Amino acid sequence: MAKYENFQRLPLVMAITAASAMAPGVFAQDADLVEESTGKARGIEEVVVQGRLRDSAEALVSERLEEEVVTDILGAEMIGRVGDSTVAAALRRVSGLSLVSDKFVYVRGLGERYSSTTLNGAIVPSPDLTRNVIPLDLFPTSIVDSLAVQKSYSADQAASFGGGNVDIRTKGIPDDLTYSVEFGTGSNTETSDEVLSYQGGDDDIFGTDDGTRALPGEISAALKRFRGGLGISDIRKVLVEEGNQYASEHEADDAAQAINRELALNLNRDISIEVDSSDLDRDMKASVGNRFSFNDLWELGFLAGASYKSKWRESERTLRNFGAPKEQLNNRNKSTYSVDISGNLNLGIRFADEHVIQTTSIFLRNTDDETSITDYFNENRQVSDGSGYREYLLKYEERELNLNQVKGNHSLGPETKTLLPFEFFNLVPEEVIVDWFYSDATATTDIPNQVDVISDTVTDPTTGEVLSSKVSTGSRSAGFRFTELEDEVKNYGWSVNLPLEFSFSSLELTGGFARMEKGRSYKQTELRLDIFSVATEDVLVGPLGEVFGDENITNNGNDYVFDLAGSNKQSYLAATATDAVFGKFDWTLFETWRISAGARWEDYSQVALEWNPYGYTIDDPQVITDPKELLEAVYSEDDIYPSFSLTYMGEFWAETFQLRFGVSKTAVRPDLREITDAYYIDPITGEQVKGNPSVRPSEIHNYDLRAEWFFDSGDNLTVSAFYKDVIDPIEFFEAASSDTNVAREIINAESGEITGIEIEGMKQLGFLGDSMESFFVQGNVTLQETELVAGGEADAPTNPEREMTGASEFVVNMLLGFDSPDGNHSATLGYNVFGERLHLAGRKLDPDSYEQPFHSLDLTYSWYPIEEVTIKAKMQNLLDESIEIERDGVIVFEEKLGQFFALSAQYKF
Repeated sequence: MAKYENFQRLPLVMAITAASAMAPGVFAQDADLVEESTGKARGIEEVVVQGRLRDSAEALVSERLEEEVVTDILGAEMIGRVGDSTVAAALRRVSGLSLVSDKFVYVRGLGERYSSTTLNGAIVPSPDLTRNVIPLDLFPTSIVDSLAVQKSYSADQAASFGGGNVDIRTKGIPDDLTYSVEFGTGSNTETSDEVLSYQGGDDDIFGTDDGTRALPGEISAALKRFRGGLGISDIRKVLVEEGNQYASEHEADDAAQAINRELALNLNRDISIEVDSSDLDRDMKASVGNRFSFNDLWELGFLAGASYKSKWRESERTLRNFGAPKEQLNNRNKSTYSVDISGNLNLGIRFADEHVIQTTSIFLRNTDDETSITDYFNENRQVSDGSGYREYLLKYEERELNLNQVKGNHSLGPETKTLLPFEFFNLVPEEVIVDWFYSDATATTDIPNQVDVISDTVTDPTTGEVLSSKVSTGSRSAGFRFTELEDEVKNYGWSVNLPLEFSFSSLELTGGFARMEKGRSYKQTELRLDIFSVATEDVLVGPLGEVFGDENITNNGNDYVFDLAGSNKQSYLAATATDAVFGKFDWTLFETWRISAGARWEDYSQVALEWNPYGYTIDDPQVITDPKELLEAVYSEDDIYPSFSLTYMGEFWAETFQLRFGVSKTAVRPDLREITDAYYIDPITGEQVKGNPSVRPSEIHNYDLRAEWFFDSGDNLTVSAFYKDVIDPIEFFEAASSDTNVAREIINAESGEITGIEIEGMKQLGFLGDSMESFFVQGNVTLQETELVAGGEADAPTNPEREMTGASEFVVNMLLGFDSPDGNHSATLGYNVFGERLHLAGRKLDPDSYEQPFHSLDLTYSWYPIEEVTIKAKMQNLLDESIEIERDGVIVFEEKLGQFFALSAQYKF
């Protein structure tokens, strides 16, 4: 209770602050004066924003109207207005989108695998351990200029297109000198002054390990010397093969045991959990940019930026078995220290508006250092037994993205032709535009040491409270896991665009080529340090660093055994390659009808192989050598993916009206790890997941209809209907497992359908009276229905026909905004909720589990004391909602997120 009381007055403080900014006195000014002072008449706006946000809103609406397919655009100004700090959080403001696990976006009821992500139009790699899709919480909104969500397919996009494509468009080179600096702080009501921690490295403040946690070189060398086995028998066998002479087997065992224990001493065992003091959030950003003109023809510009953020977070999570929720449960208390670092550099050169070359370099680092204590009971030890288990977990996860892009735009205009020596170039129309791009990006995830220690507990048989604990003996004492992932993507291509003008129509012809190459390596090394017997029970009690200290390990009275865990076959190697050629036309007739059609041919190939880095024998090789298995590991296909769009443009009921219809065929392919036989643990859900080499790509037929009205008052309304027919949808189903663990497997279901409607709009509230002139409401509602037919590949599903995983029947996003007439104040109250959505489908009559609606209410207030300064306060999760998953009327998962408060100050010139 104490940690909550420190913040329980924050909603009241924020409400008073907002109310004072909206006091009647601010309405005394005539709004027309603001219009006169800016010299701008009211125009069409997608998101209502007066004064400061009007220009950017108009630009985004213009782009939306010019798109040939259904596209939603979210600009940096609106992202900043509602206070979202990551791309993932910002995207939940877009109609038809919902956020899962704070990382992945579901578009129109389809899971994250059906939503592709590009950065400035190029495919980017993923640092996610178990998914091919990129987690969008990696991208800070500070580098974003706009987010474009394309919901209907066009041939210039990759054919791996399901619910939609999210293009993250980074900030470009400014027109003039600009620089900014911002400082912020914040906290969370669930985070107390004292948090769980342990002794880490000297560079933790920078979000990178200094080598303290890394796999020691001595152990790496021993794995090679002893051919992947570190057990006493493995070491003894190699010692004898090396020519060492021993008087007896006992002497040989002693020699092997001494080496085994010496190797164990190389592990970082400074793992005692301690209480540390938490700090307030730290958030710093800075940027500088300029454009230089050398003469009438040449321009050179740059934009550089950097950001640093650190924060402490605590969370409480409870898991319950739906069959015995009071006897079998799991309570976890976790503290996380997070560091986010970003840097970006843009360079550009322009010649006579006929040639532009730009480069973009981005570095992102996101690190979470987790310390948790989990007390749990299962079918073997229930609450009423008076005994249970405790798990201590230390996990340091560092994710990085390094990206370099270069792109060009060229036309043979008059200035260029005067420089070219050949008359041939004069035959090329000046309107022809050639675009090209090259992107090289590498994403990595490094978990230098995930430590897992299991203890036995004595508990109160009524409340489950832990009375005492000691480290478990046997083959489950302590695990040390080292994980390395590297995902590299090269993506390049070009296109040629030829616009043609006729008396009553215009025609645009486009064609091009693209290639994508992706390679991924995932290496997991799991070591065990188990205690099979001890001289006295006191050895098992006390700080973990002492239990696994040098003295206890080397004591001959204790039996500590160090070894490589299990088969270590969770590692894998994978690669994909795609060649694509596309062509399309865009024909506008009488400025009333617009027809766009095209087709894309893709040649796709993929391979994924299980990899045992410590296989040193013919019977246990690092990679399979059987020709049949190798052939089964390769998948390739080529197909043509057509698209068609018809648009009517007129003045039906509004000054600007558009009616769009689109139809297309696309495909969604399985993730790289999913086409191996390996089991892995999902880092988000903690569930065991089994791959399936037989899984096939899904084919999707997409149909879209959208009507858009843009009124001269700045209000707008959009109504969209959509239908998707999915053949062989890729879905997770529950698999057979123990009562303690939940397991899933990936299969192709028989079919899937999604039908829905989206309604979005914006309305200024001046019609309610002069006092409401500065207020507006903007929002969207999505209603949808999904159906999945499981088919014969599913293992005894409880419901052979059900909704699709992660799909909600409704999603609601609403914004109530205020912009003071003098332009000095703005405030936004944002509300977001999704309907109940399927989390896990049951099997053999076990019930399905559903994630319950989460009502998110956020408040952001900004004060502009002078033109260059912005003071911003924001509070999120005002309703103090928790994440809940329900199964058969039982809350089987519950996590408290707390309320978040932040304050920042920015100076921008």
